[in-house]
Amino acid sequence: MKKLQYVFMALAALLIATPAFGQEAAGAAAQWVPLAAGLSMALAAGLCGLGQGKATASATEALARNPGARPGIFIFLILGLAFIESLALFTFVIIFLKVHA
Repeated sequence: MKKLQYVFMALAALLIATPAFGQEAAGAAAQWVPLAAGLSMALAAGLCGLGQGKATASATEALARNPGARPGIFIFLILGLAFIESLALFTFVIIFLKVHA
């Protein structure tokens, strides 16, 4: 219980100090945009890869248990993989617009 109290106290202190982070000059923050873009794309690509691996593993396991359900499983697998990949593409587009703006 004491640890949870410390966590909430730290979060409150960070939220109270948020306006102090906005006091920087406008040009100084622009140098971090490419680094943040690269890290966010790496995070999005890595997590999408984990999601696609988990989806494929689940579909493979489902096919091993019930081979007769292949058409239904295949349709939902492709649909799910497309949605997962679209998240990485949306991240790429947002980063592209932010860095080249």
